Amino acid sequence: MQSRRPVVLITGGSRGIGAAVAQLAAERGYDVAITYRSEREAAEQVLAACRSAGARAVACQGDVAVEADVVRLFDEAEAALGPISHVVNNAGITGKSGKLAQTSAETIRDCIDINVLGALWVAREAARRLPQSPGDSTRTIVNISSVAASLGSPNEYVWYAASKGAIDSLTIGMAKELAPEGIRVNAVSPGMTKTEIHERSTQDAGRLERLRPNIPMNRIGETGEVAEAVLFLMSDAASYITGANIPVSGGR
Repeated sequence: MQSRRPVVLITGGSRGIGAAVAQLAAERGYDVAITYRSEREAAEQVLAACRSAGARAVACQGDVAVEADVVRLFDEAEAALGPISHVVNNAGITGKSGKLAQTSAETIRDCIDINVLGALWVAREAARRLPQSPGDSTRTIVNISSVAASLGSPNEYVWYAASKGAIDSLTIGMAKELAPEGIRVNAVSPGMTKTEIHERSTQDAGRLERLRPNIPMNRIGETGEVAEAVLFLMSDAASYITGANIPVSGGR
């Protein structure tokens, strides 16, 4: 009888880093559930790529900022694929760039609701759902943070940087809390990465190129490079790693 593939749930998996993680996970032997808020067509494209790699894959629509949606997303993923063994806490937004003093309360609230409250709802549900087995560290949560948490993102996204600082603290606390249950919790902190988030958050079409000289490796990262770090932390190769935060930022 063929053994069941591990199941990973990736929030915000229809685009960018989430989509790259989903496709790489499928190639590495995982069945994949992705969540998305509104872009069904993009989610379907990710599912097609995952299935072509031999994975079972499902997309679940919902808003991670809504507690009830998070519970339902986990329910739907488990109903379709079976017990979840890995969670990638990826969904996030920046809002339009600008100085904090000129930023609307709505922009800040939307960012905090998704990036902080949403991540907390997902982490809490993962802690409730992932099988607990002390001494067996094969279940994992990987939070997607950002190097913005340590850089502060002045004049661009101070509120976003603050939200990712919360993710760093969440990672440390959950890692210590869940280690006795055999669940590893780590984070990946991308730097400047080629995703759609830049076009959506700023009118500055040359932003990536303008900031490139600040990166010691002098280039913008690819989503696949971030995905590699996530899959490493999910794998048995990282079996003694918890509470870590890996920057994938070209040295920035």
